[in-house]
Amino acid sequence: MKFLSTILFAILLSISVQAQDVIRIPITSFNPANFDKDADSNEWERLTLPKKDWTEYTLVEDADKPHIKAVSTNSASGWMYVVDIDPAEYPIIEWEWKIDGVLENGDMTQKDGDDYPARIYITFDYSRRDLPLGERIKYGAMKTFTSFNIPLRSLNYVWANKASIGEIQENVFTNWVNMVVKESGNDKAGTWVKASANLYDDYLSAFDEKPKNITGIAIMTDSDNSKGSATAYYGDIILRRLPIED
Repeated sequence: MKFLSTILFAILLSISVQAQDVIRIPITSFNPANFDKDADSNEWERLTLPKKDWTEYTLVEDADKPHIKAVSTNSASGWMYVVDIDPAEYPIIEWEWKIDGVLENGDMTQKDGDDYPARIYITFDYSRRDLPLGERIKYGAMKTFTSFNIPLRSLNYVWANKASIGEIQENVFTNWVNMVVKESGNDKAGTWVKASANLYDDYLSAFDEKPKNITGIAIMTDSDNSKGSATAYYGDIILRRLPIED
């Protein structure tokens, strides 16, 4: 009996350690249709943009595999899961996504092409007080016209139209957002694709500073600037610690 108890304790300890090594963002157990009436949805919030139509998000299944389907028709919005995670502790992000096709007029270098059939949108804690004076004034002016909670630091992992994979670029509208190209073009359209990135390293490359805590992780499909349409599918998102080196 003592031997069995020891084995059971070891198994439970192993499960506990594994659970601490991984944080799962439960995309596939979230139903956007029940957001307004589901008490368990309080960790989710809409990611909306001023004067933009909402992208349609639905919980569906593909070969008995649940996922979120996003359909955008000249629209831009997302769903964000609110978190408080140290990216130095959990720097690795992994996800699975699929698109029906890229946006024909998508172009991350132009404002009228700043659309992506799929993106993973990460926001980080950042105080307005840390902005240069000119940017604090700009932020104040923007907040006058919108109730949107404007992120001051974010990374967007995107499926682009024709940009080079691995490219990191300031968003054409604001340097508070940096775009990281994880997939590009239609070669993998219609296929589930697994992706991963080192959030901590990408933030350093993008902003030349150490990141503060992650405040939100979102999915977003948009086509408002290019006046097009796009369909994407999202699976669960996972954050991991770095593997321990021998």
